[in-house]
Amino acid sequence: MLIIDAHSHLWLRQDTTWNGLAIRTTQNGRSLFLGEEVQMLPPFMTDGRNTAEVFLSNMDYAQVAAAVVVQEFIDGMQNDYLRQVARKYPNRFFVFGMADYLRDGFFEQAHQLLTEDGFRGLAIPAHRLLDRSLVSDEMMRMFHLMEDRQALLSITLANGERQTAQLREVIGECPRLKIAIGHLAMANPPVSPPWENACWREQIMLARHENVMIESGGITWLYHSEFYPFPSAVRAIREAAHLVGMDKLMWGSDYPRTITAITYRMSYDFITKSCELTDREKQLFLGENARRFYGFENLPELPYIRNMSEP
Repeated sequence: MLIIDAHSHLWLRQDTTWNGLAIRTTQNGRSLFLGEEVQMLPPFMTDGRNTAEVFLSNMDYAQVAAAVVVQEFIDGMQNDYLRQVARKYPNRFFVFGMADYLRDGFFEQAHQLLTEDGFRGLAIPAHRLLDRSLVSDEMMRMFHLMEDRQALLSITLANGERQTAQLREVIGECPRLKIAIGHLAMANPPVSPPWENACWREQIMLARHENVMIESGGITWLYHSEFYPFPSAVRAIREAAHLVGMDKLMWGSDYPRTITAITYRMSYDFITKSCELTDREKQLFLGENARRFYGFENLPELPYIRNMSEP
């Protein structure tokens, strides 16, 4: 089965701030994160370097053919490193650039990322831009540029209707803009079944538009308290498919943060082992939809490597 990860992260080092609090690599896979030291990476990644090479080793072992790398403010700007990754591994990674949307004048940076730096898409962690409008003049100017250049948009929306309504307006203004909405429309851990929430359903139903998709990055983190095999995560995927169709959904791991609790393979094999999805639904969700949406070609065939501990 073709498997493509539609939501992951890479960095050489975390060294940034958010709301005045530091986010900084420390030791043994840990980071100082908003006043607390947390296990950001698996403890064997002692130098804190979340590199493409380590990720490729995980991908090859788990038979994941390719991955989409998005960006987040809490990791710091990673444009320089991701540009190198895209050049070195063009068949394995689709990488998104990110402008500093927190400051006015970001359009010029976005323009350079798309026209000079070679990025084929831009990521917007909009759930961290609550005091910014997605339909401001500068945002709309950028979206029109992206549409004209056939660049993709990766965006995570905040809970609630406000940003959903704004993105709906963007879609109406730029109907040819290809958009992937992150985290299965759940920017924060669900306090109740999301399918009972009208705002969640409205965000999912944005994918009824022709060029809009939903990816499930971090869904195992969202249901961490339930843990493997994440039956409510499977239910959320099924409910989303009921609203928009399985051909509109893509699997994402949110690597590397999620593999502090589970292995990389576990972040998707709860889907392959589920009896609640058909084989065709699994094929679409785990890889075929992402290959079509991101245009992956010349993907490697990855054989299964038996563990030493297996009989």
